Amino acid sequence: MLKPLGDRVIIEVTEAAEQTVGGIVLASNAKDKPVTGKVVAVGTGYVLNDGKIRELSIEVGDEVLFDKYAGQEVSFEGTDYLALHEKDVVAVVE
Repeated sequence: MLKPLGDRVIIEVTEAAEQTVGGIVLASNAKDKPVTGKVVAVGTGYVLNDGKIRELSIEVGDEVLFDKYAGQEVSFEGTDYLALHEKDVVAVVE
C-alpha cells in the first residue's frame, strides 16, 4: 500500500455517474472530473515551525470532497488513486 508523507492523503476516487437523472447516457469525454472519493491512507501531519507535528483532521475511511484539479494521479497495483495535500480537501461528507 502507498504511505503518504507529511500532510498528504491518498484518495480512491469515486467515478462520476454515466447517466443523468433524465436517463441520458454521457460519453466518457463529456463527464465532469470526479470530485469525491474515499481516503485510503493519510500522512503523519504538518511539521510546524517549532518542529512539532500537527495531526491531520482527515482519517482513513472518510468520504471527502476535494478541489476538481487538485493532486497527482497515481496508479498502484492496478488501482488508480489521487495523492493530494490536506489543504486541497474541501469537506468531509457525512
